[in-house]
Amino acid sequence: MSAFIHLVCDYAMGDMAWAEVMASLAGKLHDDTRMHFSCVHPFDTVATGFVVAQLALTPKTLRPQNLLVFANTAPRKDRKEARSNNEGEGLLFATLKNGVQVLAVNSGYSLAFVRDEIQELWSTNVEEGGSQFRSRDYFPLAVSKASRGDFSFIVHKLAINETICQPPAEVIGYVDSFGNIKTTLRQGDARVDGLTPGMRVKISIGQHVSTATVATGSFNVLEGDLAFAPGSSGHERRFWELFKRGGSAADEFGQPLPGAPIRISHA
Repeated sequence: MSAFIHLVCDYAMGDMAWAEVMASLAGKLHDDTRMHFSCVHPFDTVATGFVVAQLALTPKTLRPQNLLVFANTAPRKDRKEARSNNEGEGLLFATLKNGVQVLAVNSGYSLAFVRDEIQELWSTNVEEGGSQFRSRDYFPLAVSKASRGDFSFIVHKLAINETICQPPAEVIGYVDSFGNIKTTLRQGDARVDGLTPGMRVKISIGQHVSTATVATGSFNVLEGDLAFAPGSSGHERRFWELFKRGGSAADEFGQPLPGAPIRISHA
């Protein structure tokens, strides 16, 4: 069975770690398996979870068959005390209601944005210690097995609501390469439900404050203006985004990182 694997992790694109992980995966996957790689900032589980949801919940007509999403951001922050034998967060396996499969390190918000779409959640027998570089040494074998429909690596069925946290509210979820700031505010949320096109709102992120125009899309404002509108992420319930037409909203707010709180008030 051929598969398409989206790999989401916190190694910088082109870093030596990417090369080693890719080589390890290539040595275990079938030759007809296709892969795509997305990177987030180091230890950034908010952006990891945001990307996982965007890729895994893509409508069937817009995603490849036999999709497997592998999320590998492991900051080892689940415990503050010293760790023995390089132990890290465990690797979980989830089947979503749409049939997409997700392998993800159980870290922070990595699975939070798909929490309500998980059909089944399982622990795995993949080693949690023994290597500083588990994503090279241990994880590829589980990815390979999942891509071939071999689930011998799963162990215990887990309670979803007890294992996976809710996604963070009213924060930055992701910043794309154009400087568009994708928030975790969604269409229908009470905080943005009363906003109408043309309204002016004050946006505060950290110490930076700017005024934006509520719009229906990123091109409904003049060149150089800041717009706040439902964006391209979130599928049927789109996430609100900050765009600066012809510029960068991220520059406008001092290059904030995912997880930073965002405050909205009337201008």
